[in-house]
Amino acid sequence: MTRHISHLATTKIQSSHAQIARILGVEILTGVYPPGANLPPEPALLARFQISRTSLREVVKTLAAKGLVISKTRVGTRVLDPVNWNYFDADVLAWKVSLGMDETFRRNLAEIRRALEPHAAALAAERRTPADLAELSRCIAAMRAPGQDARSFAQADLEFHLAVGAASGNPMMRSIAALIETALLASFSLGSPTTAADLQESVVDAHEAILTAIAERKRSAAAKAMLNVIQVGFDRIESQVSTGVSPPPFEK
Repeated sequence: MTRHISHLATTKIQSSHAQIARILGVEILTGVYPPGANLPPEPALLARFQISRTSLREVVKTLAAKGLVISKTRVGTRVLDPVNWNYFDADVLAWKVSLGMDETFRRNLAEIRRALEPHAAALAAERRTPADLAELSRCIAAMRAPGQDARSFAQADLEFHLAVGAASGNPMMRSIAALIETALLASFSLGSPTTAADLQESVVDAHEAILTAIAERKRSAAAKAMLNVIQVGFDRIESQVSTGVSPPPFEK
């Protein structure tokens, strides 16, 4: 079974280091500290968070590794331009989702998924193993099972997409897990297919078309079916947003 990851798993107790990194990361994303500006000097941050200098420097290193800041002697810690921010990082994506996903971010997310996931499906059609097919079938069965709620359906959906990445035989495809998870989290936050039986069936059928193409080693059909799943999900979200529909929230 594909390992569960951050958002859809049980919420973890964060360390003080992680909490502070999140606070500062969110403040950077929201423009409290805009690109080109410096974070407050070290004494001010030490006083604010009541942590050791060593811990604070680890926080800064974490933010720097995510492309949010750069720290230089006698210059301070400066916020980088958003072009440097690592949106493939699970934390950066999670922080962005917690702030709400605007139209531009939703579009960008869909565009990168269209660029990557259909190719992963095509590779899976070429390289899949019997174990891969068994895992994909298990995910489809979980998605189709009666009595699904938004969380359980989202988890099965996520595991299906991650299993496609694993079946591609390219370990780098598995690296986009946080990206896929964030997209799915956003879609289920806006409206889960489980709210309507016919919609849930339609979504599962579309995913099963991916599995069928992969099982039959049809590269083009697998890519096309994956692209359809991504596009239909994106269109559903945008339609709901444009009409002001407010479905029940997805409980994280």
